[in-house]
Amino acid sequence: MPNASSWSASSPLLLLWEDSSGTRIFLSLLYAVLAISGTLSNVMVIYLVFSFKKLQTTSNAFIVNGCAADLSVCALWMPQEAVLGLLPPNSSSLRSAEYRLLRGGILGLGLTVSLASHLLVAFNRYVLITKLPSVYQALYQRRHTGCMIGLSWALALLLVPLLPGLWIPGSAQQSALRQTDGTSSYTALLLALAMLGQTALLLHCYLGIVRRVRGSAKRVSVLNFHLLHQLPFPAAPPPPRRAQRRLSSVSVLLLCCVFLLGTQPLVWVSLLGFFLRPAPPALQAASWLLLCSLSALNPLLYTWRSEEFRRAARSVLPRAEGSATAPRPAVAAPPCPQ
Repeated sequence: MPNASSWSASSPLLLLWEDSSGTRIFLSLLYAVLAISGTLSNVMVIYLVFSFKKLQTTSNAFIVNGCAADLSVCALWMPQEAVLGLLPPNSSSLRSAEYRLLRGGILGLGLTVSLASHLLVAFNRYVLITKLPSVYQALYQRRHTGCMIGLSWALALLLVPLLPGLWIPGSAQQSALRQTDGTSSYTALLLALAMLGQTALLLHCYLGIVRRVRGSAKRVSVLNFHLLHQLPFPAAPPPPRRAQRRLSSVSVLLLCCVFLLGTQPLVWVSLLGFFLRPAPPALQAASWLLLCSLSALNPLLYTWRSEEFRRAARSVLPRAEGSATAPRPAVAAPPCPQ
């Protein structure tokens, strides 16, 4: 019978040895739901952008890049975790170090590119709203946009081989290694600080957009770009009324809150483990689960306020039979002359 350390080292779901089978089944089902919903939503966004020319904008190119990264997490990593969580603790699949490294590489690649895409989208919208149109056009040429997307993947591919165990959540072997190897501990600290810096830049971009939209609606109205329809808040040519400006602020605030909820728990758990003492395993598990669930929510965060995406989705999804076959009201014929 395996001991607690062996189960912690091989657990893909960050479970404790004393956790019941019901808890493991619940987490497996949760991973399965996230995998199905995240795969469908990411595939839908990618399909809509490639199918409709109006959606082929620079901002949506970064969104598609993030969806592709999130798809690797939802379609490749999460299903494996859902299945492995139902296996017995002494399964050979759980004990294979090479297989754990493969899963950690897939997870690290997807999350790194996804987080980079968040920042690229935020900075793109910030430049569009707060800078001159000539500056935006010069910065976001097609070649420059492709280079930005390529750099996000190159950075992820560079980090994943250098940090093979960093993206393996719940590894007791890696935890022991960090306690004895100062280099790994400082690397984890630097990555946590990098995520904090990325969060600060993202908040600066979106709060700057809110200040500019609320303070000068005319500044937004003169920018005749299709990208304005892809913002997470309405930016129509007419100056927004007070209620519309309030709705814009709520939309941006919701996007930022969901991003913070998904990323910051893991950052602060890592900082707590470095400066004070390791957090409880259950807290580590919850922080990793929140970060991974962000991959399933990202497509909705960036498209739910876009009328162009909703219109494109309605044209693709099958309509309800009741509305399609509803009989038209009969029109009375005019009386015949006597």
